Parts: sequence; C-alpha cells; structure tokens
Amino acid sequence: MSRQLITHDVMQAPLFPLHMKGFDFHLPKHLEAGEPPEARGLQRDQVALMVSRYGNDEVTHTNFRHLPCFLHPGDVLVINTSGTMNAALPAVRADGMQLELHLSTRLPADLWSVELRLPEENATVPFYEGAAGEQLVLPNGGKVTLHTPYNAGQRFGENGRVRLWLASWQLPLPLGDYLAARGFPIRYSYVRQEWPISYYQTVFANEVGSAEMPSAGRAFTHEMITELVARGVQIAPLILHTGVASLEDHEPPYEEFYRVPLQTAVLINNARKAGNRIIAVGTTVVRTLETVTDVSGVTHPGEGWTNLVITPQRRVRAVEGMITGLHEPKATHLAMLAALAGYYHVQVSYAQALEKKYLWHEFGDLHLILP
Repeated sequence: MSRQLITHDVMQAPLFPLHMKGFDFHLPKHLEAGEPPEARGLQRDQVALMVSRYGNDEVTHTNFRHLPCFLHPGDVLVINTSGTMNAALPAVRADGMQLELHLSTRLPADLWSVELRLPEENATVPFYEGAAGEQLVLPNGGKVTLHTPYNAGQRFGENGRVRLWLASWQLPLPLGDYLAARGFPIRYSYVRQEWPISYYQTVFANEVGSAEMPSAGRAFTHEMITELVARGVQIAPLILHTGVASLEDHEPPYEEFYRVPLQTAVLINNARKAGNRIIAVGTTVVRTLETVTDVSGVTHPGEGWTNLVITPQRRVRAVEGMITGLHEPKATHLAMLAALAGYYHVQVSYAQALEKKYLWHEFGDLHLILP
C-alpha cells in the first residue's frame, strides 16, 4: 500500500450542524463533479476514497484502487446489478411547449412514474403544470399520457403543484428498444455536457432498469473484482432499479423495484453467522437488504416494490458497512448513513470530505464506511 497516497486523520470538531430534521452544510460549486473521471485524466478506479470507521472515528484518505486493502477474507460485498436506461426523452405539449420527460420507476399494470422538466440553459428544472389526462408527443410518433399525480397525498412545489405523475405509453417499439433509440441519460446542471450511456453503466450491470446510475459501483473494474475474489472477498448480487434522484424538495424516497435472489440471501446469512462483515455497495443495496431482512437479522429472498425510508430511529440491521458517494445537503440518504454510523460520525466525516476537497455526485469520489 503506497503511503504517499494514504493519510490518516482523527476527526475533529464538525464544520456544520446536524439535527433531526435534516443535514445542512454548504457545498461549494467547485466540489460538484461536472464530468466523468475519465475526462479528468483518471481511470474509473482512480477516484478518491475516504475510509471512515465509526467504531473509533478515524478517517483515511486514499484512492479507490486501494479498496481491497480495507476488506477482509470472508467479507461480503453486496452489489446492485441494475443497468442505467436512456431515461430522458424530449416531449412536446399540445401548445408546442418543449419539455423533457424523465422516466422514474416501472410500476404494476404497465404504468410508470415520470417527471416533467423544463429545459433551461444547460439544465432542466421541475415543471409543475402538467394536468391529469394530458397527452404529450414523443419522438418518432410516441405518446405518453399523464393519468394522476404519483402519491397524490404528497404534493411539492408552490401551491402544492405536482412533480411526479403516473403515466402510460403508446410507442412504435417496445419501451427498452425505444429508449435505446430515442432516449438519452438523465443529466443535471452540474454535469456540463452530454455523455454517452456507457459512462453511466457499472461493470456489474446485467439488467437495464434504473433511471439513474447506481453510482457507488461505478469505480469498480473487472481487474479489481478479480483481486477481491482472489483475496477471499465474496460478491453477492441483487437488483434495485433506481428512480429519479431529483428530489429538489427533499421529499422521502418513493417506491423502487427490487429483487433479492435466494443464493444472495443464503450467502449473506451464512456470512453473518460466521461473523463476517456485510458491506453494501450503494444506498440502493442498503435499502433493498433492509427491506428483506427481519428484526432478528435474517435476510430473505424476494422481489417487489419498496418504499422503505431508513432513519436513525429505525436503525440498520442488514449491513455493517457500505460504499457510497457523497450526498448533497439535506439529502435523505444522509439519514441512512446516520442510521448506520451515527449522527456524529456522518458529521465529522463530511467535514473531512469538505476540507480535503472530495468531489460530489455520480461522477465524484467515494466513501467507505466501516465499523
């Protein structure tokens, strides 16, 4: 392990307050990753890695290539094998207004939750003026019909305007083929230019279905997976198809489809009985495992839609550690981190990330949280 690339710090007093209603801090614009690491002259696994231990509040600064040095034989890395869709489409209202339609989650009865967004300069913003029964025109003769607000009991924006809708399609091709031909990856304002869908796929992806990339797995390479397996680290797959992450009002997460195979549940339970660590690659994996793990700590196979919100009050029972990106101020994922590691640990580790100038968002740096 190269000592030039690794530094240790005992965590000092926090730089921002935490409280029960959320996590707030100032994220400077220059710490928002606006392009993939490849565009910055790095390979995928050369992003920075912060390793923090909630048992003693020690933090280590290194890069992701050193991940295997922090894992033990018998550890189980649980990965999300969902692939990213071209989930954005141009859409036109009856009056000619140009919008951008973002797919979020496939639901029963062949319905989808979708988000309308208004294009602005190099960005989009939520569009709250959709109407029940409205039909929008899509490329190549496609159409989408808005039926009813998604989760009508929760409305966001000024005057309770609706951001997410339940919708159905009329398309000239099967949806997957149509998105591959006419769609493009969802992109927010901090990403300054368009990138091909290949930049939004992890090496684990084997079933396309996520609106946005399960980005905690992006830095893994085939070579690293080989090294981990050679060291005795076990890899366990599951699926959670992520919805749109544009929670401008920081509303609670909504339903997302998951699938946990029997073999994965057995591997996790056996490792837990043997005293080995279960480490989730991403908040999507934590959400899935917490959905299928009972109060006695037994993980079960299953599939369906989860609307579970993980908070410190509920606590985490399925994993001992996780790999995750850095989450923006007030994000609900910060409550999940606090459920695993405690408020104070999240507070001081994020203070370190800000001080060391880690990069945020899906093309940014990573955080390994261990006991």
